Amino acid sequence: MMQPLLRQLLLAGICSAASVSLAQAQAEPIKFGKIDERDLTGQNFVADSAAPAVVLCDFGRSTFDYSEGQFRVIFERVARIKILKKAGYEHATVEVPLYHRGTSEEKLTGLRGFTYNLVNGQVVKEKLNSESIFREISTPNITIRKFTMPNVREGSVVEFTYTVASEFTFNFQDWKFQSDIPVRWSEYRAAIPEYFDYKMLMQGYEPLEVQERTEGTTQYTIRWSSNIDSRTGQRESGGAGVVTPRVTNYRWAMKNVPALREEPYMTTTDDYIAKIDFELAGTKWPDEPYKAVANTWEKIDRELLNEENLGAQLSRGGFLKEQLAPLLAQHTEPAARVAAIHDLVRRAVKYNGNTGILTSGNLRRVYEQKTGSAADINLLLVAALREAGLTANPVLLSTRSHGRMETNVPLISRFNYVLAHVALPEGKTMLVDATEELAPCGMLPYRCLNGVGRLLLPKEGESRWVELKPADRLLTYRQVNLTVDNTGALSGKVHQEHGGYLALTQREKLRKLGEKKYVEELAAGHEGWSVPKFTFKERDTFHKPLTLEYEFTAAGGETPAGTIYLNPLRHFGTDKNPFLHEDRRFPVDFGTALDETVLINITLPAGYELEETPKGMAVEIPEGGGRFLYSVQPGQGTLQIISRLSLMRPVYSAEEYAHLREFFTHVITKQGEKLVLKKKA
Repeated sequence: MMQPLLRQLLLAGICSAASVSLAQAQAEPIKFGKIDERDLTGQNFVADSAAPAVVLCDFGRSTFDYSEGQFRVIFERVARIKILKKAGYEHATVEVPLYHRGTSEEKLTGLRGFTYNLVNGQVVKEKLNSESIFREISTPNITIRKFTMPNVREGSVVEFTYTVASEFTFNFQDWKFQSDIPVRWSEYRAAIPEYFDYKMLMQGYEPLEVQERTEGTTQYTIRWSSNIDSRTGQRESGGAGVVTPRVTNYRWAMKNVPALREEPYMTTTDDYIAKIDFELAGTKWPDEPYKAVANTWEKIDRELLNEENLGAQLSRGGFLKEQLAPLLAQHTEPAARVAAIHDLVRRAVKYNGNTGILTSGNLRRVYEQKTGSAADINLLLVAALREAGLTANPVLLSTRSHGRMETNVPLISRFNYVLAHVALPEGKTMLVDATEELAPCGMLPYRCLNGVGRLLLPKEGESRWVELKPADRLLTYRQVNLTVDNTGALSGKVHQEHGGYLALTQREKLRKLGEKKYVEELAAGHEGWSVPKFTFKERDTFHKPLTLEYEFTAAGGETPAGTIYLNPLRHFGTDKNPFLHEDRRFPVDFGTALDETVLINITLPAGYELEETPKGMAVEIPEGGGRFLYSVQPGQGTLQIISRLSLMRPVYSAEEYAHLREFFTHVITKQGEKLVLKKKA
């Protein structure tokens, strides 16, 4: 089995050499237009009853040809999918990304598709028509061709095929073996001539059923010249001749690949899905030395620092001199100046929700327009900090939804976000982001808590990786004074504090709903509750916890009860175990540590006592990963319950999952225990 989630270089020598003809003789796993009629019945899918759809076969192949003075990558794909439920209809819509730059673009050809249905025992085939094919703009360099298969219903089989021709040899087609539905067979083949050297990076937890490498030769009638495009490896047209390069043929396949299910506390499924990526490392033309094409981080550092819409903007904060002057006069300590400038930028420019690493234009214009992307705002922040005499530089990163940062693969496309790094006296540093209106200085947005970022420093060779460690946690504290009467009715006063990242999310919710609806929603989450009084505190003091104090009542029975069952932590503790599955193959990523404390003081109805005091509990996750403490202290006509849950680390490995799941099982079980109050005889 492949090593878990290790992006590994696929090594040479997997199998013995053979000719191209031998590799080409390997039977293709699917023939377009030739389906197995048994796949239109349900008998082959009994084991897939929980899945909305099943990939029967997905087959792709990339080869090279030479046309009009340049090499092209020709990618062909054939896929067949069984639709089992209405929830699987989305798999009958397919997106094909096409890269373009300047006047050149990848071309989609040969698109065909059929939907097969069994009607009155007969196979009915419906053809994909041109009205179901659409074009969408994804990014400045990516256009999406989207098509939807016709007449899809439960039990349908859809299949499609297409070819993509690309002159961008650096953009060799990657391949995903896994999906969010089961995959019966997924296979990818690649035939690469010796002129192109690709790094092949495998990711995932699923074993390869087939991994083959064979050697052979092919022929191209080719035009040579001495000029090569350093980015694409393409030569300009010149003299012609026939060349016979060696070709390496690769074949990879996976069988019965389980669906990659969405799990709580994960970044993005793209971080864990079984796939293979390609990166053009270099080219080797006849009678010439090897020429590296792949970037290094040092080259990327220089490129970004010289980029007009990134590095060049950082020295252009002079237009803020007038706004900065009173702040510098008022605040003499560097950390206080950082906070004041952060507040200035945060209030001046509103985040529009767009990520990216380049400004949308001149920073002065961004400031005047009062809205901008994360790059607009945080590069403006860096420029303002520099104008104030502070040592500030940009940090580039990949957000949680964009995927894990792979430091061993130097690609600008890995980045999609930028924030500010500030050096302070005594070797201290701060990471600062001004996109969140309700976050204090020094709190990174939750989307940024994703491993490491690249700190771009002006001096060549000094840029480095920095950890994106959160300074804040997910904090909750509740103190409840609860009174129970002889009918089981409840009345109480609650002091509730949300700190750290919970303070940010709750302030955002409060701003969206307003105080009244916020409290109405809180009461609606507790059956029978009424909240007649409430007060919010520290709404706008972002570095302090958001505090809510409220009173509540809950009706009991119509008459006094001899036995009262009480479960107060049902209202104030952890309501359910987020880890339902028995196993997990990838990390649990909370983003930050967690601390939840509940203190409940209960006044019992006169003449009642606790039948049995629940046992206390102290549970720990090994290696100091977390701790849960629970205790019940009876008094004279009173009870005190203390529940404290702490998770010490932001990320827990897959190997720790069983401990984490068991830990939460103990928490839920203990917090779910009922207190039994008995009327004294």
